[in-house]
Amino acid sequence: MTSVVIVESPTKARTIKDFLPKGYKVVASMGHVRDLPQSAAEIPEKVKKESWSQLGVNVDKDFEPLYVIPKGKKKVVKELKTAIKDADEVILATDEDREGESISWHLLEVLQPAIPSKRMVFHEITKTAISNSLKNCRDINHSLVRAQETRRILDRLYGYTISPLLWKKIATGLSAGRVQSVSVRLIVLRERERRAFKKGSYWDLKAGLAKDKTQFQAKLHSLGGKRIASGKDFDENTGKVAKGKNVLLLDEKEARTLESRLLDSPWKVKSVEEKKSSTKPAPPFITSTLQQEASRKLRLSPRRTMQVAQGLYERGFITYMRTDSVNLSDQAVKAARKSVVSMYGDEYLTTKPRIFKSKSKGAQEAHEAIRPAGSSFTLPKKSGLAGMELSLYELIWKRTVATQMVDARQIHITADIEVDEAIFRAKGKRIEFPGFFRAYVEGTDDPDEVLESKEIILPELKTGEKVKCKELTADGHETSPPHRYTEASLVKKLETEGIGRPSTYATIIDTIVSRGYVRIMNHTLVPSFTAFAVTELMEEHFDDLVDPGFTAKMEQVLDEIAGNKKEQLPYMKKFFLGKKGLQKKTTDKIEEIPPSKFRQLEFPGVKAKVCIGRYGPYLETHDEEKVTASIPQDVSPADLNQETVDLILMQQKKGSEELGIHPETNQPVYLLNGTYGPYVQLGEIEEGKSKPKRVTLPKGMKETEVNMDIALVLLSLPRELGTHPETNGRIMVGISRYGSYLVHEHPTDGKDYRSLNLPDSIIDINMERALEILSVPKRSRRKSAEPLRELGAHPDDSSPVNVFIGPYGPYVKHQKTNASIPKEIDHTEITLDQALDLLKAKAAGKTRRGRRKKN
Repeated sequence: MTSVVIVESPTKARTIKDFLPKGYKVVASMGHVRDLPQSAAEIPEKVKKESWSQLGVNVDKDFEPLYVIPKGKKKVVKELKTAIKDADEVILATDEDREGESISWHLLEVLQPAIPSKRMVFHEITKTAISNSLKNCRDINHSLVRAQETRRILDRLYGYTISPLLWKKIATGLSAGRVQSVSVRLIVLRERERRAFKKGSYWDLKAGLAKDKTQFQAKLHSLGGKRIASGKDFDENTGKVAKGKNVLLLDEKEARTLESRLLDSPWKVKSVEEKKSSTKPAPPFITSTLQQEASRKLRLSPRRTMQVAQGLYERGFITYMRTDSVNLSDQAVKAARKSVVSMYGDEYLTTKPRIFKSKSKGAQEAHEAIRPAGSSFTLPKKSGLAGMELSLYELIWKRTVATQMVDARQIHITADIEVDEAIFRAKGKRIEFPGFFRAYVEGTDDPDEVLESKEIILPELKTGEKVKCKELTADGHETSPPHRYTEASLVKKLETEGIGRPSTYATIIDTIVSRGYVRIMNHTLVPSFTAFAVTELMEEHFDDLVDPGFTAKMEQVLDEIAGNKKEQLPYMKKFFLGKKGLQKKTTDKIEEIPPSKFRQLEFPGVKAKVCIGRYGPYLETHDEEKVTASIPQDVSPADLNQETVDLILMQQKKGSEELGIHPETNQPVYLLNGTYGPYVQLGEIEEGKSKPKRVTLPKGMKETEVNMDIALVLLSLPRELGTHPETNGRIMVGISRYGSYLVHEHPTDGKDYRSLNLPDSIIDINMERALEILSVPKRSRRKSAEPLRELGAHPDDSSPVNVFIGPYGPYVKHQKTNASIPKEIDHTEITLDQALDLLKAKAAGKTRRGRRKKN
């Protein structure tokens, strides 16, 4: 009997193949084999004239979706049909979530097998899990399929209905999305809070104290019985101490007077208090918490985290990585407890297993948390992993093992030191027993927060004892605006609000960045002015669609559909076709919303308007005459004040002045300011003609330094310095988006680029200095790696196929194609035939990805 097992990816296919009995063939569908049409070219001719065809959903026929097989998947479908032609049964082994269930259902609909079919699910790829799942196959769960289909249709209706309105009312190329638009609004709301924030200032004193030979720090806590004001006492909207706060606010003069008075006064311990506490380990990872911790500790984006986790799952290292359950199976608990004893000892093991339950309403307890796979957890250092795969696996291993370790016990010490009428407070912390801290300490989004495991040592202090003041410093402070969201804190917010599903968060963040709504700056999410415009329109005319509560309720409805507790059709009809449905509302709003209202933004305290233009945001003012100026990319909405506006407009007016006439072209030369900073321009913009030449000012050069001579040098770029005395190749200097550069055009070895860094200047660099720079070998240029093994010649072109060791483990290489060697194959024994199979699968994946990009 021959059985064909269909999975999503070649990697998963290679891993699962070794755990199946003889007679089983594993093939990959490369994800979904059909979907709603992504472009007009994919719409079948027979329905192209239908009014609903662009939407891809026939809303008048019970929201019937129009499914098409994308051009890039037709070959895959053909190969799958060939694979099952002579088989006795088809086993669908796609992932166990709604997306995986949907892929299996689509496969059945497309392949229409004449042989028996069944569904096989597992949450980890191990021999035991695969063997058990083969014995417990089931039918397709149509409730899960309906929930996924409903989500897909709702997302299409939302995006394809609202987005065209945004094109008409704000700018082309914008998009709206059920979760995307709410996420953008959350980021904009935080930026509004930063704009509304009023800075407050306060002073306090910090003392460097000593008892015997131990030094410690203490801060001024109270004066004359009144607590000293700190940042938490201020009202963010006024910059003053909040009403009802009975605190003493010190200014600089008072703080410095106090400093000089107290330094030489006697200091003694007034009181010492010790308080014990214990900390429990965090639950094992679910999708969202894994993304948050990987962002904090490994600086991985949610998308990159999921890519690495997907690879670990498909290669059998971890359980399924898309889950919202913190549940651990009995097998996992036993494996974790065994790891605790072997790595840390019996005293670190809890007396009985620690059980976690999910708080999320939609969590599916049948699923498991993300953990190392198998009945025995592989130690990270023995996994054979490298690079980011090792780092993420180690994070998951430690978090899982920590769940079965005893609480960390700490002692918190608070010592009040008295000097005259002032009280200084010193705080310490001792780890009484580290418990799970030995394995894992959770990260934090607050950069000022000390990690829980860090001890703060104080000397042994007793009431009435004298201490010596070694140093006393008056410190000034300013309150800080609310922190912008990071990728990790946005994921946490979305999860807390019940918006979207953890498996979609990575895609959402990618989308809002790629669409220009948000940019990532210093690991924080900064909204654009376009994001403000879109959010204002949505709040005024589609407030329910960007209400977190509405979006969260929609997620609950999808959960109820998945649980077979709700029908999807009545809900979709009400959402889209109802009296207050999206279709009617959007049609009315297209006529109601003035064409230019939301293309202009007004900010309190700023006289100029911010306009959303075709080439980005710009300022427009009509004081004496109309003046417009591009807003530099590094100016965020929260930072835009009148002072910044005046500076931008002044630079624009100054920059518009003519520097002179070019001696060769007789065209005017201008110094201008744009979105990406100042630049020089030759000539003027004329309709019907190509854009005039523009050159960005080199890094470090100020506008005040630019005169006609410098402008002419910049406009001559790229320019030739001369020819290399050894190769006769040209040596050129130029400027690109990455900065100033020097290039040697070698007649046979190609171009050798070098960055020009200060103090070298593109304006006055000479041939002698250029040759000196080129004579220094590139630090980044590495010698080609030596192959670990030479397997032989490729049958197609006779070029070598070799084995190499890279940062992510062993791989085989043929020309420009690299293919990772799975852990099941010993790289010291891999054969040429095995290598050719790996390379073929990798090349097929590249071809499909390339085609998708073109589409």
